[in-house]
Amino acid sequence: MSETAAAELPFLNLSDPSFSIRSHVVREARDRSWCARTPYGLAVLRYEEVGKLLRDPRLRQGSYAWPAHNQATGRFAEWWLAMLLNRIGEDHARLRRLANPAFSPKLIGALKPKFEALAHELIDGFAKRGRCDFMAEFSEPYATRVICILLELDQSEWRNLADIAGEMGLALGVTYKQDVARVNAATDRLYDYVQRVIALRRKRPPADDFVSLLLQANENKDTLSDQELDDMVVLAVFGGIDTTRNQLGLALGMFIDNPAQWQLLAEQPELARPAVEEVMRTRPTTTWVTRETMEDITVNDLPIKKGTTLHLFAESAGTDPAVFTPGFDISVKRMPHFGFGGGTHHCLGHFIARGDMTEALRILAQRIRNPRYDGAATWLPDSGNTGAVKLPILFDAEPT
Repeated sequence: MSETAAAELPFLNLSDPSFSIRSHVVREARDRSWCARTPYGLAVLRYEEVGKLLRDPRLRQGSYAWPAHNQATGRFAEWWLAMLLNRIGEDHARLRRLANPAFSPKLIGALKPKFEALAHELIDGFAKRGRCDFMAEFSEPYATRVICILLELDQSEWRNLADIAGEMGLALGVTYKQDVARVNAATDRLYDYVQRVIALRRKRPPADDFVSLLLQANENKDTLSDQELDDMVVLAVFGGIDTTRNQLGLALGMFIDNPAQWQLLAEQPELARPAVEEVMRTRPTTTWVTRETMEDITVNDLPIKKGTTLHLFAESAGTDPAVFTPGFDISVKRMPHFGFGGGTHHCLGHFIARGDMTEALRILAQRIRNPRYDGAATWLPDSGNTGAVKLPILFDAEPT
């Protein structure tokens, strides 16, 4: 078929709540063409084109249009439009410069002993039982308390923050429109919490944690306004909890389906870092990232008009048979995945996500032997931002 004829492109119905990023429909579309039509613009399906378009300066971050695509309004939509992720040009660069020091590799390296201690503490709570709900008893408290460590928040607040992040996270899936009231209520709660934290932190001596660094910038309102300060801290709390929680659950699911790989990780803990990369290549929580064309462009002879939304399918690109051999193998060196996006809007928190997930998987593989499902798991829709809601597992109990 001629890929210059848009009408001949395959169609993927992203608005269908049952749509799956990993379905045969997507695989068949990828076989036919590098892109497909959707209700929200074009989906880009292959590794080469996803990589190029992520870095194309003629495109801007496109997810700012997600609330409008869902006819959604309210507090979450207002924050979504204003926050760092959806700024462009100098505004984006300014805010990113302010946030970068709090997410540096040096800082994350210094926190790894705390991540390790936290992982052991949580596993101690269920290791001798031989069963747990992995999401409730490990993934959720781990992801949330890591953010509390990073931002120097009160760890006793973790349950409240996890609940808020879970409700807000509904906005990133295909059910956003029907969940808009829950999403907005949760966003209000997080703003209330963040504003209390900021008010208390203003009374403390300056430090080098994330909130304190932003407060120092906020002394000059032209550098960082009060509203931008609130928006940045909300992003740090929500973004860090929701994605890491989901990604850890997806990781364990992949290893349950590939038990020899879990055994390999237990025997070779140095593979924990490549294990994170392999999980994010094959089962990313952020299944696609979005861009919008700022001018008319042509890709592979296909003309694309200014203002077109492009959904860059990270999962489809990460399993593209033109680039990757089939299967899940943590010992194989792969091309880079797009689970953290790419280009100017590459995930700001990727160092901490890689660091805390590496420690978690390394320790889990050492202590949780022979994991398998304990009945049915409950999953979010397999598109947008996905993950497990409940993940009951059995494993070989540690001796009492």
